[in-house]
Amino acid sequence: MTGRTHAGRKQEPAFEWSAIRNLAPYLWPAGLTNIKIRVVAAMVMLTCAKIATVYVPFVYKSMVDLFSNSDQLAVELPIALLLGYGVLRVMSIAFAELRDAIFAKVGQRAIRDVALTTFKHLHALGLRFHLDRQTGGLSRSIERGTKGIDFLLTFMLFNILPTLLEITLVCGILWALFNIWYALVTFVTIISYIAYTLVVTEWRLKYRRQMNETDQEANTRAIDSLLNYETVKYFGNEQYEAARFDRSLARYETAAVISKSSLALLNIGQAAIIGIGLTIVMAMAGNGVIAGLLTVGDFVLVSTYLMQLYMPLNFLGFVYREIKQSLTDMEAMFHLLEVNAEVKDNADAVPLPDGPGEVKFDGVTFSYDSRRTILHSISFTVPAGNRVAIVGSSGAGKSTISRLLFRFYDVDAGSITIDGTNIREVQQRSVRAAIGVVPQDTVLFNDTVYYNIAYGRPEASVQEVEEAARLARIHDFIMSSPDGYETMVGERGLKLSGGEKQRVAIARTILKNPRILLFDEATSALDTRTEREIQTSLREVSRGHTTLVIAHRLSTVVDANEIIVLHEGRIAERGAHADLLALDGLYATMWQRQQETHEAGLDPLPGEAELVLEPNRT
Repeated sequence: MTGRTHAGRKQEPAFEWSAIRNLAPYLWPAGLTNIKIRVVAAMVMLTCAKIATVYVPFVYKSMVDLFSNSDQLAVELPIALLLGYGVLRVMSIAFAELRDAIFAKVGQRAIRDVALTTFKHLHALGLRFHLDRQTGGLSRSIERGTKGIDFLLTFMLFNILPTLLEITLVCGILWALFNIWYALVTFVTIISYIAYTLVVTEWRLKYRRQMNETDQEANTRAIDSLLNYETVKYFGNEQYEAARFDRSLARYETAAVISKSSLALLNIGQAAIIGIGLTIVMAMAGNGVIAGLLTVGDFVLVSTYLMQLYMPLNFLGFVYREIKQSLTDMEAMFHLLEVNAEVKDNADAVPLPDGPGEVKFDGVTFSYDSRRTILHSISFTVPAGNRVAIVGSSGAGKSTISRLLFRFYDVDAGSITIDGTNIREVQQRSVRAAIGVVPQDTVLFNDTVYYNIAYGRPEASVQEVEEAARLARIHDFIMSSPDGYETMVGERGLKLSGGEKQRVAIARTILKNPRILLFDEATSALDTRTEREIQTSLREVSRGHTTLVIAHRLSTVVDANEIIVLHEGRIAERGAHADLLALDGLYATMWQRQQETHEAGLDPLPGEAELVLEPNRT
């Protein structure tokens, strides 16, 4: 994400202050009094820590003055001052630690709330957004953003701001105790130090970026070469690969040398500024001591203050770089929250009323891109308890119908109703609760078989989960596994076969117990034998339910009450299997092609038999 926001727009060098504005409400949340109390208490602890820190040199000055004037030395006074010095040192650290301990819950709650809000918002965004984005990139945006918040709170709130407060206090003290010139020299020295550090650090960033880029390039080339070890050997290109690797290393070497040299320049400049400022202040104080206007303790006091201010600024270059990156990462995460959800519930939306499950598409027109319409005035009805199949060529709009029914998108024109209720007028959650989907590509969570089945209704009992598995004809397979229902399915369910994954999908849909079932090419990726077994299970499951089947193999939908043939986003033919064969049109041609393939003993590949729907193809 370095250098660019999530949306790809180029970052300017300046801080993204909008990220801080977006973060502020999470640090002062409405209605959470305990969090606000912690913020106030942490600020009090911060102030007390700085007051103790600033007062330490005063005690130190008093001890120096006492020890430098032995005639006035009394035993009890040095002990009191020494004890006071030690107590102040401890208090400065203790208050700082108490500040961190008190504020820890504020910071972690803010990180938690921001991450949760972003996570929920991502789930609320439309399918179009997620199809256009890389999931790994979204995950990294949240991860980097939350780490950025943590770093920002740790260093900016409890390092930079306290240091600025200390600078203000010290300059005020020097002005009050001595004169404005002491305060002015100290202020100019620190401001010059900060300005120099920021300017040089900004200049050095381009070399750091070059180091990172060339290091990544060299690493990529080395790995690529080693992964293709055999190919390198086949062509005898060991020296060629070594030369490519060395060119990347040479570029890294150049950038690294400049970076390290510039770091030396930064450190020398910082030391020079502090040295000059310290010399001027000590010269002024020394003259005051010689003139009898100041004591030796005063001399130590002013030099100690300047050294004390210098210490927390020692890592300013690093902190500046990291804060810039943190603000950029936070901005990228908050930018996600600015993305509007494409599909929203109306303010007065209510849950979908109960009903038998009739589905009706009435003049539905839809396009993903305004330049190309996918569906043209599609109208059909799936009566409650009936089974309707949709077939057609690839790109005809079959899967779009399922996405519109599930309300991943809203229609451009027309309406979709369930039991007479327009799905745009009710809550999305209730619409999706009424529909159970068995997709072509079943993706399972990297968890147990039990977890994946129970996902259909997480509150279901063990007995209900097992009964759903029995109805899906997978219970016996599960019990034959050494770990039973605790068997891990692997990432995306890769430890299970295609048929086993489909049965798990059927089981969790059974457990959901929806009024409408949607089978989106649920068996087209399976071999013929497994497909027949799964189809038997699907028929048993769908008995008595309103069922919409999006199919590739026509043999799986011959018993449908109605078959709708889509072609280029329009309904080309519709009717029962026998009626469509009698028409001797697109459906009949596709049926004949699939029958020939079957008789030849070949399973048609997905999309193979669909080609005949194009009039000019064979």
